[in-house]
Amino acid sequence: MPASLENPRCAFQPLVNLNTGGVVAIEVLVQAAPDDRPAELDVDLAVFAVRASAEHETLLPLHINLLARTVATCPAGVERLHHALCELGRRPHEVVIEVGGQLRESDYGELLDELRRLRAAGYRIAWDGGDVSLALLLAAEVDIVKLDPRAVAGLPDERGLAFMEALALFCRRTRTTLAATGVHTKAQLNALRSTRIQLVQGDLVAPPAWRPTTQVSLAAEASDVAELPIAAGPMVTEFLHPATMLSVEATADEVRSVLVNRPEVTSVVLVDELYCPQWSIDRNRFLLAVTGPYGHALHAKRHASRLADQPVLVATNSTAMDALHLSLGGAERRYDDVVVVDNGLRCMGIVRLSDLFRGLAEMKVEEAAALSPLTRLPGSDAVAREVGRRIAAEQVFAMCWLDVDGFKAVNDSAGFAAGDDLIRLVGRRLADSAAALRSTYVGHVGGDDFLAVVDVDDLVAFARAVLDGHYQVEGRAVTVSLATLVCAGGTVPSYREVSRLLAPLKRQAKALSGSSWVLGRPGSDRVDVLRGTVAQQRRSNASAPTGR
Repeated sequence: MPASLENPRCAFQPLVNLNTGGVVAIEVLVQAAPDDRPAELDVDLAVFAVRASAEHETLLPLHINLLARTVATCPAGVERLHHALCELGRRPHEVVIEVGGQLRESDYGELLDELRRLRAAGYRIAWDGGDVSLALLLAAEVDIVKLDPRAVAGLPDERGLAFMEALALFCRRTRTTLAATGVHTKAQLNALRSTRIQLVQGDLVAPPAWRPTTQVSLAAEASDVAELPIAAGPMVTEFLHPATMLSVEATADEVRSVLVNRPEVTSVVLVDELYCPQWSIDRNRFLLAVTGPYGHALHAKRHASRLADQPVLVATNSTAMDALHLSLGGAERRYDDVVVVDNGLRCMGIVRLSDLFRGLAEMKVEEAAALSPLTRLPGSDAVAREVGRRIAAEQVFAMCWLDVDGFKAVNDSAGFAAGDDLIRLVGRRLADSAAALRSTYVGHVGGDDFLAVVDVDDLVAFARAVLDGHYQVEGRAVTVSLATLVCAGGTVPSYREVSRLLAPLKRQAKALSGSSWVLGRPGSDRVDVLRGTVAQQRRSNASAPTGR
């Protein structure tokens, strides 16, 4: 126990995955620890926290706090913490070192070197709020970024949401987990869900307690957040649970002891010395085998791998749908947990199929609720998510905005029922093109406005399918206007910016006669007129048309 802090006590606060409602880790907090504590006391408190956690057995990963200046200037103290963890049987991959507090710029190099050494030893690293510089955050390559509670406190104001969305995009592109701390209100929780932040921590979810909590309930917030959609194509990591790992040499008795004492564990992953999954043990099948007639006598002292199956492995960059297809696509239907591995095939956690079924079902329900009642095409929110996904993946894509020329005149002359029929016809034409071109995602955002997200290779075929068709209302020909923005990786930061850049292109397309098509690119003033007749006074400002 640290001598320079009188009567220290530890509290335990869980980190919760918003998509599953499951506890994924436990942070050990030393209460009343001063922010300006010297490095030696900082290490003492971290060791004290580790020993306190050992008094309450939990298989969940532990989050242990260290000041950034301690890590940078006291490598001997960090080594002492490592030895304490080893003595208590905690392996590095089961521990997250949370680094926070202020740091002198002159110590940046030493901090980065020590963090690399910790990661090489198997520890995961989290930035824990504070005033750390963005340059240091970029250089450190951490596993988790924990938002300072001050950044969460003002939600859901617009500036705070914009900051959250920007940081969430950075974390998705760098495969870093973003966690929000200090969540105290339902409004904050709603705002965090809307920005796809994965982990939360705070009194609303689960306050600090004297014993580790492994079960929490978000039921109280269900009515407030049910309307928030899960993003199209969620990644499998959004449903991640910590894996219960044992050595590939573990006996059936060892596995049975874990499963009997930890009823929340649904599977055990048997790993080699590099933490690469070799076998997966399903809870129900294993317990049936070892508790049946003569089961204990037959299996107890033998390797548990005799009762295991080959694990179903998916990479961290897989989607939830990828995991479902892989797990259920074989000759034999399987409902085992899916094991998620990194690029080195090391176990990062497990995903339960029940979570995938629930999450994808909720996504489909929300998508159906958001469909246009007239065309049954997705709305603007769904298109925004698709654009955001392609921006995050740094894909090259084309964003198209299509509308009907003189639509109000159609309604005024032929009636709104005829106008509805025309909108349905355009919607069917778009849906047919999307079915023929697998890269195309189309939506109806209201009135006579339609959006489409298309791979560049399919752009010409898409435009022809839409523009070459004949649209008529009561024998009168109707034309359409198509504005396209071709976006390369890194040229647009958001769906909102794509929308802003499309607006002037649409105005130019509407100024042309006949069915028209204009194309532009972010950062360029050039506009290519690909369809439509250019008025004489506008020819000097646009390229010559290549065809009608």
